Amino acid sequence: MQVLFKSRHPHATEFRDLTERRVRFVLRRLSWLVPHAEVNLSDVNGPRGGVDKRCQVQLKTDGAGSVVVASVASDWRTALDDALARAARLLMRAWRRGSDSRRLRQRFVGLEH
Repeated sequence: MQVLFKSRHPHATEFRDLTERRVRFVLRRLSWLVPHAEVNLSDVNGPRGGVDKRCQVQLKTDGAGSVVVASVASDWRTALDDALARAARLLMRAWRRGSDSRRLRQRFVGLEH
């Protein structure tokens, strides 16, 4: 799996290795389905502080399309973990939905003959 990290904030670049490890860990069971993951960390309102750390995760998959999730929190680690958890849930749901419809189609095709 290729993990692409993007951020313009100078402190966010310190999270590059952590981000790559977290993406690989959370998606370890689904890595066969996700050849490319992109993580973008940004600070929404700059140095003013507050709940403004934004993490956007985009998973480009084989067969299930693309999954894009964003999360905002007070720190980047929390925003990253929230976005990855939501992305993994959405990816599993999309994959299950696709495999269920394939199973149903096979079942109906088998009945026609």
